[in-house]
Amino acid sequence: MTEPTAPVEANPPASTQPAASESHAHSYSYSHPRITIQYCTQCKWMLRAAYFAQELLSTFNTDIGEIALVPRTGGVFTVTIFPTTSTAAEGGDGTILWDRKTDGGFPEVKELKSRVRNVIDPTRNLGHTDRALKKGAETAEAATATTSTPTSTPAVSGKGAECEDCK
Repeated sequence: MTEPTAPVEANPPASTQPAASESHAHSYSYSHPRITIQYCTQCKWMLRAAYFAQELLSTFNTDIGEIALVPRTGGVFTVTIFPTTSTAAEGGDGTILWDRKTDGGFPEVKELKSRVRNVIDPTRNLGHTDRALKKGAETAEAATATTSTPTSTPAVSGKGAECEDCK
């Protein structure tokens, strides 16, 4: 029996491999978007950030160049997309897809996927995610049409809004 060989990407021909000193001298740039997820370490949101990163990578595969988890403090949970990885490396401004403080809490996975899709490829079909969002929008419209009293968002209680360590 023959032993399996590594993919070509893992072992490029020796002539194309950069010297050891060159490999760290420059960074590679990709034409695909870069997403950063900033999360509060004091609030213990790393697993939540990693879950969102995994979901986005599973859905968008190679349409995303990179997803970076960025530890912060102060109750931060922000998802930002940069058009290309080189723009992010140069300190370019990205588009904030979700900010916990602005948008109120954490996103539903389907909502976050929809916002990423709207930036990467607005014509892309997300299948069951799109159907769920459309059904939710129709339900919300029907609820507002049948009620004559204006709806307001409930106030967020102090409990869970920010951890005590982050104040």
